[in-house]
Amino acid sequence: MEEKYMSMIHKYSMNGYNIVLDVNGGSVHVVDDAAYRVLDFYKENTKEETVELLKDEFTKEQVEEAWDEIANLEEEGLLYTEDNYQFHPAFVHREPVVKALCLNVAHDCNLKCKYCFAKQGNFGGKPELMSFEVGKRALDFLVANSGSRRNLDIDFFGGEPLMNFEVVKQLVEYGRSIEKEHGKNMRFTITTNGLLLNDEIIDYINENMHNVVLSLDGRKAVNDNMRMTINDKGSYDVIVPKMQKLVEKRPKDKYYYVRGTFTRENLDFSKDILHFRDLGFELTSVEPVVDDESNPFALRKEDLPQIFDEYERFAAELADRQLAGDKFKFFHFMVDLTQGPCVIKRITGCGAGNEYLSITPNGDIYPCHQFVGQEEYIMGNIMDEKIEFPEDLQKMFRDAHVYNKEECKKCWNKFYCSGGCHANALNFNGDINKPYDLGCEMQRKRTECAIMIQAKLMMEGQDNE
Repeated sequence: MEEKYMSMIHKYSMNGYNIVLDVNGGSVHVVDDAAYRVLDFYKENTKEETVELLKDEFTKEQVEEAWDEIANLEEEGLLYTEDNYQFHPAFVHREPVVKALCLNVAHDCNLKCKYCFAKQGNFGGKPELMSFEVGKRALDFLVANSGSRRNLDIDFFGGEPLMNFEVVKQLVEYGRSIEKEHGKNMRFTITTNGLLLNDEIIDYINENMHNVVLSLDGRKAVNDNMRMTINDKGSYDVIVPKMQKLVEKRPKDKYYYVRGTFTRENLDFSKDILHFRDLGFELTSVEPVVDDESNPFALRKEDLPQIFDEYERFAAELADRQLAGDKFKFFHFMVDLTQGPCVIKRITGCGAGNEYLSITPNGDIYPCHQFVGQEEYIMGNIMDEKIEFPEDLQKMFRDAHVYNKEECKKCWNKFYCSGGCHANALNFNGDINKPYDLGCEMQRKRTECAIMIQAKLMMEGQDNE
């Protein structure tokens, strides 16, 4: 069989469940111990040979029954399905359409977080705020280059975007004034550290923002160790009551996430996630810090066993809570086993440099917000009379999909991580097609945990919706 059609399964045991994933088809099976072991021999041995190989572990009847069940699943297209997505017409003939913009409305910040990739908000340059004219031009560009796409996503980002709140409001108003005539629906998101939240801003966000991301690292000591104000004071006591008020008042049909970052200094980060729940937050996310090992808080390969234990421990806790009816959710453990993202999304990922772009206060266009400040990745300026992206850059990002990454092609998790973060690949390996290995290992563990949770909910006859 040619590699391009290679079938693949992934099996693992967690929290008392033997789980088997059909990588290409997405089917998930919870199997008994006999079937779990038979799968080690199924493709390379006959049924009779497998009976002999496992005679000290299982009876002949157990092995034969497990073998027949596996064969039936394969025949029904639920195991060992072929991978032919690379030749799917929707992938081969995909058109470049801009679907989302990150508007860096403020290259300035009122916090100085130790791990900040944006260098305390100015991305290595001078503090600067986006003008309405630059933002307006960006929204016009998005509409003009979005093709038949109806839903368009705009993220107000920084630095701290609330430091430019008046322009944010002007841009939302402008977006609303043009969306209907073009058949578009603009979905605005704002990412904030919460320091400038007040009743007026909370009400505005809750009325106008489809999503809001609130930055908090968890427990007070953990948060204040990393997320300090300009005068070196902790931010926890100031921002938590404001975030709680925003979430309490937020309409049920709109989204929010309380998002943290864990570092080597809080490898017991599951306690921080559970602390979010204690504060009343249901929708949460905690990301692993991404930084060079020269920084003492950066994660290292030797930390992985403890990180994996934390993920598994929290996954078991979350599954029990959800079975009991708690609506508590963790972003990285949310996986749809019935439909999931479309095939193109599974293969190409975030779409940086093509479908997703970042605009700086002076109008420079970057492939995504994580490239801002790296001048070799400037794709143009939004204020230019005619914008033509450099072909080499656009092609590089367009071709950075799972089938062009050697490590991804053979990885069982490729359709869940979609090839990982381009910026991390370049920053750590100097090659957009060579993923950041530490990130890959953590992502694989998170996917295993997410699938285990869904398997448990299904086995218990519950639904996670």
